Amino acid sequence: MTPSSGADPRLVASIRDLLAARDADKTICPSEAARAVGGDDWRDLMQPARDAAQSLVELGEVEVTQKGEVVDVTTARGPVRIRRKR
Repeated sequence: MTPSSGADPRLVASIRDLLAARDADKTICPSEAARAVGGDDWRDLMQPARDAAQSLVELGEVEVTQKGEVVDVTTARGPVRIRRKR
């Protein structure tokens, strides 16, 4: 499936790749995808990374969690994690 047109395809691919490299029950931080794409200039990619995660939520591929509970990344404040959908 294709992510929403507003999501950066590099970040979507990075999230998918990072999750594929982890055990099924492991999570990643959006900053990991931002760092993989942006290198030293990753901080400006944090919101786009969260947007990419949201597009993958909409596709049913991932869940976004905070303190272990599934949350809506569009309204969650503070650090979140991304995992494959259970």
